[in-house]
Amino acid sequence: MKTLAQQMAVYNAYHRNERNKMTHFIGVPLIVLALLIPLSWVRLQIGSVSITGAMLFVAMVTIWYLLLDIPLAVLTIASVLPLLWAADAIAAQGTTTGWIAFTIAFVGGWVFQLVGHAIEGRRPALVDNFLQIFVAPVFLVAEALFHFGRRLDLKRDVDALTVMPAEQPARAPSPSTR
Repeated sequence: MKTLAQQMAVYNAYHRNERNKMTHFIGVPLIVLALLIPLSWVRLQIGSVSITGAMLFVAMVTIWYLLLDIPLAVLTIASVLPLLWAADAIAAQGTTTGWIAFTIAFVGGWVFQLVGHAIEGRRPALVDNFLQIFVAPVFLVAEALFHFGRRLDLKRDVDALTVMPAEQPARAPSPSTR
């Protein structure tokens, strides 16, 4: 398994522009909220305890984050728990309200993301590696820590490991222009 610094370095290569990163501080939570809404409708009742698909999903991602870095995992999950709670509250309003909220949050989140990537001039990391979608929340928490002068050892490691991805090649000239 790749280390946290290695995982973040891949994501970092696609997010070098500060304005792009700022759009992600809005877009990523909106997308996470959106995805947790329909997962909140999947429920398993064990006695008097109700466990949702959203809870199980967050628990699985939490385990992965904990394997990467315990303190950063705790902070990341602390930032995701309000989204989990909000998704459950929205899901409880019924499917019509839930799907409307899902659509607004999902589309709105992606608009923010894509505007940021347009500013940067680089496609999203998940285009090349879908699993990077799971790195986004922990990356943003780390970026916030870096901003406040914390975890600078991790920032140095991430920056040292960051390799800029090759951009898509320019369109080949048509045979008539050769």
